[in-house]
Amino acid sequence: MEDALKQASYKLMTVVHAETSTGVLQPMDDIARLAKEYDTMLLLDTVSSLGGIEIKADKWGVDVCFSCSQKCIGCPPGLAPITFSDRAVEMVKNRKNAVRSWYLDLSLIEKYWGNERVYHHTSSSTLNYALLEALLLIHEEGLHVRFTRHLKNHKALVAGIEALGLKMLVDEPYRLPTLNTVVIPDGVDDLKLRRYLLEKFKLDIGGGFGSLAGKVWRVGLMGYSSSADNVLFFIPTISRALAVQGIKTDLSAGLDAVLTELDGNGIDAAAAEAKKVAAA
Repeated sequence: MEDALKQASYKLMTVVHAETSTGVLQPMDDIARLAKEYDTMLLLDTVSSLGGIEIKADKWGVDVCFSCSQKCIGCPPGLAPITFSDRAVEMVKNRKNAVRSWYLDLSLIEKYWGNERVYHHTSSSTLNYALLEALLLIHEEGLHVRFTRHLKNHKALVAGIEALGLKMLVDEPYRLPTLNTVVIPDGVDDLKLRRYLLEKFKLDIGGGFGSLAGKVWRVGLMGYSSSADNVLFFIPTISRALAVQGIKTDLSAGLDAVLTELDGNGIDAAAAEAKKVAAA
């Protein structure tokens, strides 16, 4: 990205924070530094991270940050939380030409939410009530406690996967806690295995996209679904599904690794401290 910024002038840099096709969590500190250094606006996709991973929109200097309602936030799909920096709003106001897309014309949306109340769209009341309830649940849990829960269950899943003898696609520093990509062992029929999990155990996991199709499984641990129970359910079911296709795994080691991780490796203490700080 820095090479590109050195070669030309850009008004806008777009980045996916939590990439669900690959299971990568994008490190943001250097990208934020580059955006400031080259005076480039920063648009950030937080669709799979908002509500499960800390997002430092102001610290990073994000100009436009958007997400969705159905993943880590955990309510029905249909709403798209979005925020704009003062710089982004001023850029829209000072445009030489009117925005050509009605759908996300910030100049119209600003009037809709502002004192003028100029009509822009009809929002779903039920979806907004659902979002409110989901946010209340997040508030009750506490953000830092919630982030810690997602990280802990992710680490437990990874420990179990690796103890079974399987491999993760992404290197440890860049793994996305809310979406885990597991490398499919050689000789495994991907579609057959996922159909078996769904029919026998009502467990639905995602397959790979594009060049990763048939090469990885995508296992989500988002919002309410990020739980120790789901991790403990996944390890023996994937082990059994592999056994059906003649692939042996060490189930005892897998479960032991999960339980060891869940039993505490410093994360419980961090969660307790975070809760104490939040209460204060």
